[in-house]
Amino acid sequence: MSLKKSLLVFVMGVFVVLAGMISPAKAAEALEIVPNQKVCMVTNMVFPRDQIPVKQGGKTYYGCCENCKKTLAEDANARTAIDPVSGKSVDKATAVIAARADGSVVYFQNKKNFEKFRARK
Repeated sequence: MSLKKSLLVFVMGVFVVLAGMISPAKAAEALEIVPNQKVCMVTNMVFPRDQIPVKQGGKTYYGCCENCKKTLAEDANARTAIDPVSGKSVDKATAVIAARADGSVVYFQNKKNFEKFRARK
């Protein structure tokens, strides 16, 4: 494994650990809607720069690297998420995406569900 990939795996592991340390109520309060193009839809993390667009089925998804581009192109499951409010599947290309302070993201069917989730205490 290259140094770059090793570093990416390490950083993602740190994010996962930190995400587990944040209480759900605090994570919900810290959510902010982010532009879809800033999100790697495979790692489910927001980044400061635009991600690599991946056209699939007339929609645009975004990945942070060549491996994520390949995953989005080949794996339909990588292009969907579950809305935590409705419990329904949501297409990541059309989702309202909100980021937590740790950079992890949550996908919503619409802004109304995002507002409901953020209002939870």
